[in-house]
Amino acid sequence: MPAADGAGAPQSQTLDRGLRILEHLATVGAAQPIMAVAQAVGLHRSIAYRLLRTLEDHQLVDRDVAGHYRLGLGMAGLARGVRGNLQTAALPRLDALVAELGMTAFLVVRAGNEAVTVVSVEPHDTAAHVVYRPGTRHPVGRGAPGLALLMPEPSAADDRASLQQARRTGWATSHGEVIPGIRSIAAPVRGPDGGARAALAVVFVDEGVDAVRVGTAVSSAADQVAVSLR
Repeated sequence: MPAADGAGAPQSQTLDRGLRILEHLATVGAAQPIMAVAQAVGLHRSIAYRLLRTLEDHQLVDRDVAGHYRLGLGMAGLARGVRGNLQTAALPRLDALVAELGMTAFLVVRAGNEAVTVVSVEPHDTAAHVVYRPGTRHPVGRGAPGLALLMPEPSAADDRASLQQARRTGWATSHGEVIPGIRSIAAPVRGPDGGARAALAVVFVDEGVDAVRVGTAVSSAADQVAVSLR
């Protein structure tokens, strides 16, 4: 007899496939043709097409003039409901980082073994900047945002050298671990128990950036978010 709470019931295959499509589009961060989406998630083209059209009806994906798909504005609406207090506290600090550094700044939370971007702010007065969309996710052990989420955890013998260094400096750095050629600096937003509630991060391409200046600014902003959440 099935469990009353539904435990053990088969998952929805259609929902699983749709979510995998959204995860793929968030990871690549660029518009994709139907065949590329289908191959990435292991689906027949016709199945991927039907799922994409359904997601488009709900504004979770958009289709450009070439017929390629990317995450839609509906994703932003969903993201606003995620840890709303955290986002409310982080947005002023993200805006301040963008104004001070001229870099894209974003807020990352941990979901299982992944670091997930829930909100980002881009500069509007720079010649060029990195676009880093909400919904982007990557393994928590990769990239400065993931390392920042791990910084408050107890040290272990097999910790990466970059994680050990991050704990010493107060912020994490990475180069090309999530997006080739892109640099990132991040710091944890610590909760009352000292654990990481989230991480603030910036991304940039300029090799001549003063990492200490940027790291100090990001770490200070993360601390201010933590204080406002108490």
